[in-house]
Amino acid sequence: MVNRVPGWLLRHRVTVEPYLGDSAYGPTYGEPVCAPALVAAVRKQVADKEGREVLATAQIIGGPELECPPGSRLTLPDGRTATAISTATHTAPGLPVPACVEVMCQ
Repeated sequence: MVNRVPGWLLRHRVTVEPYLGDSAYGPTYGEPVCAPALVAAVRKQVADKEGREVLATAQIIGGPELECPPGSRLTLPDGRTATAISTATHTAPGLPVPACVEVMCQ
């Protein structure tokens, strides 16, 4: 059994349109999914999928089932649209710490 981040901590809702790839007409996205999350405003340098340093302006913490590959489009609780820069899955099997997904957005 996975010790997951408690639902009562995920006070916000975000809409995620998972990045599927590029087409001749630009990026393509999957069906929008509304997910519970904890959203924080940040100003932090992070590496994108090409290794370039970019400024993240939002940090999203979601349950371990959150699917949000880099390049995904997110709608934040304030209505702002953001792009996922990086996604990290945090687990600690056997330890009493919660599993979660962290998404840094631009």
